Amino acid sequence: MGDCDVLVVGGGPTGFVTALGLAQAGVSVCLIEAGPAIISSPRACVYHWSMLDGLERLGIREEAERIGYTKDDYLWLRKATGEEMPYDLKVLDRVTRFNYNIQLGQDMLADICLRRLQAMRKAEIRWNTAFTGLVQDADGVTVGADGPDGPVELRAKWVVGADGASSSVRQASGLSFDGMTWPERFVATNVRHDFESGGYWQSTMVIDEKWGAVIVKITRDGLWRCTFMEDMALPEESYLDRIPDAYANLLPGEGGYELVQSSPYKMHQRCASTFRLGRTVLAGDAAHVTNPTGGFGLTTGLFDAYSLWPTLAAIVLDGADPALLDTWAEERRAIFLDKTSPQACAYKDFVFHACGGSGERLDAALDGMRRMVRDPDYRLERLMFTKGLETTSPAER
Repeated sequence: MGDCDVLVVGGGPTGFVTALGLAQAGVSVCLIEAGPAIISSPRACVYHWSMLDGLERLGIREEAERIGYTKDDYLWLRKATGEEMPYDLKVLDRVTRFNYNIQLGQDMLADICLRRLQAMRKAEIRWNTAFTGLVQDADGVTVGADGPDGPVELRAKWVVGADGASSSVRQASGLSFDGMTWPERFVATNVRHDFESGGYWQSTMVIDEKWGAVIVKITRDGLWRCTFMEDMALPEESYLDRIPDAYANLLPGEGGYELVQSSPYKMHQRCASTFRLGRTVLAGDAAHVTNPTGGFGLTTGLFDAYSLWPTLAAIVLDGADPALLDTWAEERRAIFLDKTSPQACAYKDFVFHACGGSGERLDAALDGMRRMVRDPDYRLERLMFTKGLETTSPAER
């Protein structure tokens, strides 16, 4: 393929979902990824019920459910007291036919999209192709990249930067990434252990000042994700040496464990100064990053993609006003700043810090969870939060 309508930079879930939506609409797409394949280290793995309509529209929901699995239960556990606060998602019957979440590694979602794109005439994937720069003009964008055989130039009408928190597209565009980095490190681990014998549900949030954790079952055959936090001042290179101590405090029930995979990473709350600059737009972690408590980062990134691809398709195929991208960019940025980031911070404070221990904030947060358990109307109200992170494409209003 030579020139294309849209060049997507970055082979994560946001980039692949954007590319698939565009290609299915009839837009010619090229996706470039610096690495040799989709990254498979432990990353986000929960697709909230509110995201499933978008997967259905792309025709990949059923496959995502088949490869992953569905679940509708939550248990919030106050470690210090043993108090359990369980609830399920059945109340969502009132508003959706998808009254459950899908558990699926984000690499697997990207792979589903990849296989669809490989069969499409107007789609091209280039691995080992690292973005190096771009030049915009009135008609399009010329992108420089280092490919397997040396430097290449690619030409597109539009560029989508979906290349993660350290986005080269954002940096080349001269956009700031304002915010802060947390003083703690998250450690995401994939582990085999009999959590259920210890009374844990398929999604268990352990609330504790020291040993807070998010523990979820991620595959039907018994692989679990256990994510905990440690001080960033501890040397990252020796994080594996500290996992046994963490597990001694976090793994309930019977038997030992098998550590399958692990990944330490920094946490940020940051947002680009704008999500659109001329013919370049940013989506997903390239545009905004949050601590992962609550699973709102992936949710917001995919909602970026769900509203971006129809907007770009309308501009490319139907001659719609490119100013629609300004509306898209402003709305998506406001969603992150006003909703995603504050709620993720509140959940981090609750789960991993227990709101600083005893006090009014902790009592209020616990009372909210207790009400979630006993009051279905309030539960539905709270569960609707993730639907509020969605915006429709400005081209489809």
